[in-house]
Amino acid sequence: MTRNSHNPKDFSQEDEAIARFREDLKQRFPLPPATPAKRKRTAEKTLGLLLLAIAAGVVWVDPAYRSQHVASEVGQRQTLQLADGSEVLLDSNSELTISWHLRTRQVELKRGQALFQVSPMVYRPFLVDAGGAGVRVVGTRFNVNRREQDVQVTVAEGKVAVRGEAADTVALLEPGQQLRVQKGIPGQVTRVSVHDVTAWKDSRLVFESTPLAEVIGTLQRYYRQPILLQDPDIARLPLSGVFDSGHVDRLLALLPGILPVSVANGADGAVLIKSRDTKK
Repeated sequence: MTRNSHNPKDFSQEDEAIARFREDLKQRFPLPPATPAKRKRTAEKTLGLLLLAIAAGVVWVDPAYRSQHVASEVGQRQTLQLADGSEVLLDSNSELTISWHLRTRQVELKRGQALFQVSPMVYRPFLVDAGGAGVRVVGTRFNVNRREQDVQVTVAEGKVAVRGEAADTVALLEPGQQLRVQKGIPGQVTRVSVHDVTAWKDSRLVFESTPLAEVIGTLQRYYRQPILLQDPDIARLPLSGVFDSGHVDRLLALLPGILPVSVANGADGAVLIKSRDTKK
């Protein structure tokens, strides 16, 4: 099983752990009758240390007792119904591992994209590790899109806490908000159309002034042959429009009529995209 790069201890659970075990501890280890102030302070201190010790153990020890690995093929989407009532829709050419722990529900999104509908469980948060970004929720609906170390988290319902691997702060996202984390560093929270972001579930790709390099990264998820951008000068060219993810070849054929680029097929079947002015 792959070890997650984000440990649940990053999201403090000490207060929760103490609250859950306080009453049980009082019953198991009752305090003696009223005593002089000095002995009373000693007893209270002992109970406090015991509470903290148990809380620390609960936070640091969160063993997994079951895991499931799922990967989708190019052009395939998978719907996963989890035992707690949560649902995960896995996009084309994506991969994740779901693990059930004593105190948490955890997902590692290794590549690709997934739409999560999480059932609320206050004492068992749902954690998503997407490489450079960690996501913590209790119950909500959100989308995570991972392209290597570039991660986008978009919230449709509820609230989501997102932490960058290289940052010390946590961003709290609300419905209609998106956070992009690049190489573990969070950017600015922005407002987006959740309908457009999640259109992939209906085989639609929505681009709005999206850089060509990012467009190609998205198209590659739905296309078996390599799509290669051969000229870095055109990487930032913006593309807008709505396209069918089931017919990437049509969009590739349309590109020269939309942007100043040329599209050709390599000997190995790869799609080669370069500037129309490049003479090669």
